[in-house]
Amino acid sequence: MVTATKDIWAILKTVPDPEIPNLSVVDLGIIRDIEENDDGLIVTITPTYSGCPAMDMIEVNIKAVLEDSGYKDVKVNTVLSPAWSTDWISDEGLKKLKESGITPPQGKADKRILQGDFDGIPCPLCESTNTEMISQFGSTACKALFRCKNCGEPFDYFKCH
Repeated sequence: MVTATKDIWAILKTVPDPEIPNLSVVDLGIIRDIEENDDGLIVTITPTYSGCPAMDMIEVNIKAVLEDSGYKDVKVNTVLSPAWSTDWISDEGLKKLKESGITPPQGKADKRILQGDFDGIPCPLCESTNTEMISQFGSTACKALFRCKNCGEPFDYFKCH
């Protein structure tokens, strides 16, 4: 494996996630590997969910931005193993989630999410943990919909997994 240059990583940081556009695919930890070889460039990605509807758009955007930057024969390879984890979101990505009104994952990924254990999820607006889950699924499958009992605002929580 050939290590990708900083330039390629910088270019990929400009590719937004279609569902949360203020986060890049690099912020989300979707980019698993970049390999340059005689045949071109191979970017390996892992979806946040195996059925994520945004992956086709992400692949198109990755190819377009790299080809526009002069890289030829760009191939995007999708792998499902190891499964993506919220642990792969960068610190910058966690900050951007909160800035966009989405509570970032709390703690490390664990199985509590499967049982709906969401105690202490803070509101991204007022920081109160006096919150309640309204729906296991929010605006996308990777988020749950919550409401803050203090400020009354609904918000998405990016679920740990």
